[in-house]
Amino acid sequence: MLDLNELALFVEVVRAGSFAEAGRRLAMPPNSVSRNIQQLELRLGSRLLQRSTRKLSLTAAGQSLFDRCAGAVSTLWEAGQELAVGNPVPVGLVRVAAPAGFFDSFSMDWVAQFMAAYPQVRLEFVLSDARADLIGESIDVALRGGPLEESAMVARKLLPIHFSLVASPAYLAARGAPASLRELTRHDCLTFSNRTGPAAWRLDGPEGVSEVRVTGRFSASTAGAVLQAAQAGLGIAFLPSTLSAAELEAGRLVEVLPAYRRESSGLYAVLPSHRQIPRAVSVFVDFVAGKLQPAGTMPA
Repeated sequence: MLDLNELALFVEVVRAGSFAEAGRRLAMPPNSVSRNIQQLELRLGSRLLQRSTRKLSLTAAGQSLFDRCAGAVSTLWEAGQELAVGNPVPVGLVRVAAPAGFFDSFSMDWVAQFMAAYPQVRLEFVLSDARADLIGESIDVALRGGPLEESAMVARKLLPIHFSLVASPAYLAARGAPASLRELTRHDCLTFSNRTGPAAWRLDGPEGVSEVRVTGRFSASTAGAVLQAAQAGLGIAFLPSTLSAAELEAGRLVEVLPAYRRESSGLYAVLPSHRQIPRAVSVFVDFVAGKLQPAGTMPA
């Protein structure tokens, strides 16, 4: 007969990524965690985890077991916590994948408000401009700019986004403002460093969809760094409105060729499944949506 405690421990080990981290979260010695997982593997007659000195990885059997058990374990744990305190309040850890520059626009004061309102919820942010693997990295919710690709995921639109060309007043005073898309080729354009060769910007304008290849002396791997370069007068950037809105309003940036922009499908909260969403995750998404709708500023 399976031991439900061992199943719950297995789920926590996968989410933590190591026996040591799982032990720290559960206040257990790592060797006890490892021993319990070995006992579960013996009961099932199948190896669940591949162990190395650097990390743990799931076997095919382990991935299947995790996919089928993780949601149920979370639901049972949450239900137990709610009954223990006698009140159905949100509890537990929420792992959030967000852009590297998330806290440039999402106020830490807002995080403090959330944590004060929900004292039994813990937040862990995974900040990167790379697209997170929600299942593989045990992410509860990812904040992403569209379009969305994973049809199996569940998404809630938080706000619309469009991309526009922006530059600092100092740059335009020194170099002049381009009068057409073609003139962008004679300007320093700020691009993303994960591209090879000239960057191609696609814009919607009076003539329909246009594409212009641009180059520049500065590139970076994050949108936040490109924004800072534009603020410093290093060139013209093509940035989402959610990132540049506050800078435009303050006059630190101005729009270039305002007749040209690119519409995006929006900013979404993406969840791995619509089933068994922990209440802590639901209230977090509701809170973020409430803060972003009136503010309209956040990285894409």
